[in-house]
Formats: sequence, structure tokens, C-alpha cells
Amino acid sequence: MSDTPILIATADGVAEVTLNRPDKMNALTPEMICRLADAWDAIQEDPLVRVAILTANGGRAFSAGADLGRLTPLLTRAREPEDEYDERLRAEPKLLNRAMLRGTTMTTPVIAAARGAVVGGGMEMLLGCDLRVVSEESSLGLTEVRRGLIPAAGGVARVSRQVSAAHAAEILLIGDRIDAATAYRMGLVNRVVPASEVLAVAREMAATMSENGPLAMRAAKQGMVRSSGVPLADAFGIEDELIRGVLRSADAREGSKAFMEKRRPKFTGT
Repeated sequence: MSDTPILIATADGVAEVTLNRPDKMNALTPEMICRLADAWDAIQEDPLVRVAILTANGGRAFSAGADLGRLTPLLTRAREPEDEYDERLRAEPKLLNRAMLRGTTMTTPVIAAARGAVVGGGMEMLLGCDLRVVSEESSLGLTEVRRGLIPAAGGVARVSRQVSAAHAAEILLIGDRIDAATAYRMGLVNRVVPASEVLAVAREMAATMSENGPLAMRAAKQGMVRSSGVPLADAFGIEDELIRGVLRSADAREGSKAFMEKRRPKFTGT
């Protein structure tokens, strides 16, 4: 197995991004943050990529969050930069936002395929993904309050929008982990499957999505993000803006034509 901490593979319109530090429970280092940010930028800009999967090697953890020996001391300025990745992250603090899918610029749909522990920054990455497949034995949590911190890479903002206020308070303020079945009941994850099936299920979902209109999927995701929390009339305005662009696309014409001709559409992303 490669010792590169972030692996990227692309085939048939699907990009797979793999956290590859299983011996350290895929805890996030400055190098991983830099490489993740670059990976998402490349995926977003690649017209051939229709959907991405974020997964991890090793069965113990999807990610245990920040590496408390490398990343956290750098961010708190308890240590000085020691290599090119430290220097880059210190110079470009917004790299952390891009790596954690925090923001609205990533319109390519992302599926999380997670096994084992999904905590801290790992949980925040999962919350940043659009669809989530986890293993039956997974435990999930935002445990930052137990270390005198808050999950400020998207955790506070996202979990409070994605589940009820009572559930969000339980996750954020108690700091305990929840099991996969509880996460499913809360609506935090889409599928709970045996560990051996997690990646296969995510790939099946990605394969189905890769046959959809890529412009339409990106517009739908953008609409969900932009309209979250805004008044209904404003949300309708966002919807109107996005559909105008989609209707002008060759894909929209191809979709209607294929339906009338009773065949599978051949979308080009134009």
C-alpha cells in the first residue's frame, strides 16, 4: 500500500479520495489537509468527474479527526512550521475549509463511505458529504468539547441544520459518540451496512449518479446549499435562477429527447 496519506483514483466519471493513514486512525495532518484541498479543487474543475467518494483505508476509523500532535498544535500556534505542508497551511488558513468541504464552492456531489470511528474532524468531513454510507459498527461523534474546543470546521453549523435542535445539542454539548443505528434514526446517514459492503454500496450509488445529468446534479446540490435557511420566496428565486441555466443546456435537450425515444440519455455535461 502506498504511504501517501491521500490517494486519488478516477474511473468512469467517479473519483475516489481515500484517507490513507490507517495506523494513526486516519487522523488529519497538515499534509493531509493540503492534499485534500488540492484533491477537491481538481475534482470540482474536472468536467469528466460526475461524483466523488470519500473513504478511508483501515477498519478502525474513517478518521479520528485532527492529529493532536501535528495539526492542532500548528493551528493553535503551539508549534512552529516544520515542513512545506506546515508552511503552506500557516500561510493559507482557508485550505482547511476547502479540505473539510466547508463552504459552497464544491458542487460535485460527494458520497462518504465510512467504517469504524467517525469522530471530530472525521465527523465534520462526513457532514460535508451529500450522501453517507457507514458500517454497522461505526461510532460517530463531535467530541471537541471534551478537549476544550468546538467543531469549527463545519460541525457546529452543519449538525444544527441537519438534525433536530435536541439531537444537535446532544451531539455538540455532551460530546458522546452515537452508534450507527442512532445516527440513521437521527437522519445523519443514508445507509448502514456491514463493514465489508460499505465501499461497494457507495460505488453502486455513485454508478447510478454518474448516469444522471452532471449539470443538473451540480445545480440541485447548489440549490440545496444556497437555499438552506433562507425564506421560502428567496429559495424559490434561487431555484428559478438555477433552472434557467439548466434549461439552456444540451443535457436538458438530450434528456427529453432520450425519454421520448425510450433510450438511455447520453449526457455530456454541456
